[in-house]
Amino acid sequence: MKSAYELAMERLAKSDPDSARPLTAEQKTRLAEVDRVYQGKLAEREIFLKKQLNDALADQKSDEVKKIQQQLANERARIEEEREDEKERVRRAARA
Repeated sequence: MKSAYELAMERLAKSDPDSARPLTAEQKTRLAEVDRVYQGKLAEREIFLKKQLNDALADQKSDEVKKIQQQLANERARIEEEREDEKERVRRAARA
């Protein structure tokens, strides 16, 4: 008897047969490069915003601290979304 997970995976494979195709070495390299680039972008934004956050904390500006913390969270989410979009483009390029 198959588990619900196994049944769901079978249905998924039937709905998109190309998704089961393994990645090529070139795709794996490109995906690793995408990860590296976006990790760099995230680190750059975090350094910049954490400097602002530290300055706001030192000046005891609580409204500004909250604003910067929210901006930091938004930047992380945006960059992560961009990274996943780019990785999906790489995956789809091989199927085309």
